[in-house]
Amino acid sequence: MSAPFPSRDAIDPVLVRELIRAQFPAWAERTVVPVAEAGNDHRTFRLGDDLLVRLPADVAFVPQVQKEQEWLPRLSDGLPLPIPTVAGRGLASGLFPAPWSVYGWLDGDRPDPTRLPDDIALAEGLAAFLVALRRTDATDGPVPGAHSAFRGAGVARWDEQVTRRFALLEGAERDRARGVWRDALNAPFADAPVWVHGDVAIGNLLVDADHVLSAVIDFGCSAVGDPACDTVIHWTRFRGPARRTFRTALDVDDATWARGAGWTLWKGLIMLTNVTPGEAAFARHVLDEVLAADV
Repeated sequence: MSAPFPSRDAIDPVLVRELIRAQFPAWAERTVVPVAEAGNDHRTFRLGDDLLVRLPADVAFVPQVQKEQEWLPRLSDGLPLPIPTVAGRGLASGLFPAPWSVYGWLDGDRPDPTRLPDDIALAEGLAAFLVALRRTDATDGPVPGAHSAFRGAGVARWDEQVTRRFALLEGAERDRARGVWRDALNAPFADAPVWVHGDVAIGNLLVDADHVLSAVIDFGCSAVGDPACDTVIHWTRFRGPARRTFRTALDVDDATWARGAGWTLWKGLIMLTNVTPGEAAFARHVLDEVLAADV
């Protein structure tokens, strides 16, 4: 990279306009507006009415850019819902020291968090998408690593982080957590690696005006590996009939669910010790759900 990496706040509309003017002059007159709730790994801006500019927010996330540019066009044909389409590939320069992307804009809103837990149709639609993703040709796909935040890798990678945090729990809850983690470690992935999204979360789903799942975005944590990481939303967001629908439609074996519970436990414990405003209650919810559930 040719220059120091800018701070997150310095990746702003002014910079984006300069980058577009320099590399995509045909779009230079378009408006540039930051996208709300754009996530942690990238800074995202709407470019006119039908495009989106996405820049890595830190040097650690640069490999995600190259991965998405290479693999999103190959994945899209086999999936039942739209995913981001690459409209332009920005190059590292003196203005910004890393590659960046222009995508087609996907209409839709994030799911209503108050409605999502009981939304059977959304649970079914999301499961169908993930099944199709698993069935997509994974030949030569990216193995799990730092680029995917190790999504798709084995849960044993997080053993030290999880066991150290058992001290945050007490009594029966700590015992249950140890049992969930033990079950996850004792259920190794033995099947052929498959495509995983890696970050199946409310912020990466779009729904239409009827609250029907209409697109899945942000494949920065995607990889070819163990699909257990894509089960976490079963505990974090769904409940009751929607949860049962998701579990049935996702069609993975009990060992995958055991590893998924391990991923969920890791997520909850990490959030307890790395809390930003609003995360504490969600971390407690995640732990309550995964430790109360039968895996």
